[in-house]
Amino acid sequence: QVQVVESGGGSVQPGGSLRLSCVMSGFNLAYSSIGWFRQAPGKGREGVSCIHSVDSSRWYGDFVKGRFTISRDNAKNTAYLQMDNLKPEDTGVYYCATSYCRNNGVVPDPVWVEHNYWGQGTEVTVSS
Repeated sequence: QVQVVESGGGSVQPGGSLRLSCVMSGFNLAYSSIGWFRQAPGKGREGVSCIHSVDSSRWYGDFVKGRFTISRDNAKNTAYLQMDNLKPEDTGVYYCATSYCRNNGVVPDPVWVEHNYWGQGTEVTVSS
């Protein structure tokens, strides 16, 4: 059974940092590209970043480039999102999912969506 647990969110002031973790079980993360997504209050879910399964190439949304870093530890079946220099517009609930990671963006794996494997997410609040 596929399960995912996101953690590491919290409340920080602008300019602060957080490190999000995404622990997956029920499958081998090493064979999947992983994406991070976020949903701001009153908005739809958007892709933030992704890391490819084959060569660990990365994609970042323009709004997080230079501030966020995605990584993975296949031995721990875990993906991470290091978030630095956080801004109020980064506020939202962050989710991870197996994904199609492309040069111009990320979309969740249709199988992930079809089976609704989404976790509870981890909430990030950036406010002074």
